[in-house]
Amino acid sequence: MLKLAVVALLGAVSAVGAAEALNTLTDPKPELRAALAITPQAAAHAQPASIAKGDDGHYWAEADVNGSRVRFLVDTGASAVALTLADARRLGIATDKLDYNYKVVTASGETRAAAVTLGRVSVAGAALNDVQALVIESGLESSLLGMTYLGRLASFEATRSALILRP
Repeated sequence: MLKLAVVALLGAVSAVGAAEALNTLTDPKPELRAALAITPQAAAHAQPASIAKGDDGHYWAEADVNGSRVRFLVDTGASAVALTLADARRLGIATDKLDYNYKVVTASGETRAAAVTLGRVSVAGAALNDVQALVIESGLESSLLGMTYLGRLASFEATRSALILRP
């Protein structure tokens, strides 16, 4: 029970840290900051969801995003859900019409990003509506399931073999 409380507290601290990190984006718009403060919208009766740890030691999530499948690397260090250009295009986002006015740092270095809202993101049954995300202009090898999704869950817990999501 104490372990669960510690994990829940760490999740809350991570969510606060993610919100602070998002405020450091270059030229953040007030409406984006307000949208990122959305509270969890998952049903209170929803069951925990599980993502198995991959052979590479990472948690890979097959998500349903607005009715399309997207493979995400779960990244608690990513302040936001981040989409590759290819995944954004597959979701029907007109990437050539986006305003890439945010500077972000990825593992590949500094690049630009555009803010978007994903109508629905569901991972192993843990579904959230209106998830804020960034479309990364270049340098991102796989889409990241970051804290704008994870931080809105009631809690999440990493075990040796799985990541447990509690909506």
